[in-house]
Formats: sequence, structure tokens, C-alpha cells
Amino acid sequence: MFKKLFGFLLGGSRQAESRKAVMPVNVEAGDLQGFVEFVVKSLVDHPEEMEIIPEQNDDLCALRIRCHKDDRGKIIGKRGKTITAIRALVSSAAGRQHKRVSVDVLD
Repeated sequence: MFKKLFGFLLGGSRQAESRKAVMPVNVEAGDLQGFVEFVVKSLVDHPEEMEIIPEQNDDLCALRIRCHKDDRGKIIGKRGKTITAIRALVSSAAGRQHKRVSVDVLD
């Protein structure tokens, strides 16, 4: 799953060496949710209390992160740099599929 996502972010995977063709990789919202879950669980001290709640609207998918109150700062990062990086990765992967995905940390 993560190979697929990282290959997608880098522009696809290479086929045969002689053809040098770039093939796009389809990334679904479930893959993005799994990616966010993997990254956030790696950051927090209480991964068992962390959950991601997907919410689907007409044209927007929102991934809401609920976690232990002591772990919110680790997810947000200094001056919001960590959550900004997560949002940038998710938004760029979703944008290639012409979708909008937001990532929020719940209080």
C-alpha cells in the first residue's frame, strides 16, 4: 500500500527499462487513510487511543484524527509544521485523482 502511494506521489512506477513509460498508480481514499494512520501512529505515545474518522461529502473527503490529548502537540508539531506536511502529502496524492481530501485534528 505504501509503495503504491509513494510511487503515485513520485509520478508513477517505471515499466520496462527499454520503454521508460510512466504509468499512473490509482490511490483510493482508503489508501490515504491508511497512510495518515501509519504516520500518526508512528508519532504518538498512545497509538491505541488514536483513530481516524473518515467523513465523505459531495466533493470533499475529510479525515478527522482523534487521539489522546497529550499526543495532539506531536501531531500538530512546532508551529504546525508536522500537520502541514501530512496535509500537503495527502492533498497532492488526492489532487492527482481530482479529489479533495482534508486532514483535521479533533480536540
